[in-house]
Amino acid sequence: MNAPGSAIGHRLRNFEGACLSFSIVLGLLLWLTAPALADRLALPADGSDVIGWEATIKAAPEDTLADIARRFRVGHQAIRLANPEVDFWLPGGGTPVVLPTRFILPDAPREGIVLNVPEMRLYYYVPAKNGAGGREVITHPVSIGRMDWSTPLGRTHVSAKVENPSWTPPQSIRAEAAAAGEPLPKYIPPGPDNPLGSHALRLALPAYLIHGTNRPYGIGMRVTHGCIRMYPEDIEQLFPVVGVGTPVEIVNQPVKVGWLGDTLFIEVHPPLEEDASAAANLHQSALEQIEAASSQRPVELIGRALLQALRERRGLPLAISRGTEK
Repeated sequence: MNAPGSAIGHRLRNFEGACLSFSIVLGLLLWLTAPALADRLALPADGSDVIGWEATIKAAPEDTLADIARRFRVGHQAIRLANPEVDFWLPGGGTPVVLPTRFILPDAPREGIVLNVPEMRLYYYVPAKNGAGGREVITHPVSIGRMDWSTPLGRTHVSAKVENPSWTPPQSIRAEAAAAGEPLPKYIPPGPDNPLGSHALRLALPAYLIHGTNRPYGIGMRVTHGCIRMYPEDIEQLFPVVGVGTPVEIVNQPVKVGWLGDTLFIEVHPPLEEDASAAANLHQSALEQIEAASSQRPVELIGRALLQALRERRGLPLAISRGTEK
């Protein structure tokens, strides 16, 4: 595990015992305050990188994990990864379900919209207002492009905002639909049958949008033709606060490392299927990020926790240090 020539490699410690746990069972209170969990969160005043809370609820007898995911504003893949032993379609009444509602902020400027494609989640950094106190970040799960229609990476901006959008499917999409026996019309007017939903943020990248959907139970999966799809209620909340010209940064970060106070955390997501390089270099990427994060703040790492996060790739922030070395 030690990286040749890496100071981090020599500081790894394989500690026994359980790692720090931050799960909180909130019961009925969580159900009543669900939108606040993964919606609009304060940016840590001390510059920390971890936001939100990891929580555990008990499934109702009629629940599916898809129901719980939408209720608590998380995506399909995220809730599957967080609960690998739970049946997706029939978890069973009383079954504990981990809500992946704690996040390490992506390694990108904290401005505008940042979308991390392996995580299938976007972050909108609400601009500071004079005299209004601390800043906030709005975060939502999204769907991204399938392997053969990948969502493009890079920096762009919101070029237009459209309420009740119509859709003119490109010929490539119409040909694919026809081949699947589901032909599309040349023009789809606004309304409940429109795949773009009720609101759309058009990007300066030609033909790419952040939009709602008339099929909300696919959020948090790779199901689009490259666009960024959101729950209807999420795009309705995001749409009014994002202005034309807002910068948008689309990044590919299956590994994120960040601080919460004096504790270092790591969050690992499965790399994109087509990204063989990221999959092959996951461990090295983690070590490089840890090296950078600890360059001015040396820490004693919990090697066992680090290896667990890299092996399981559950998308949950996990503490990998025991605090600052004296």
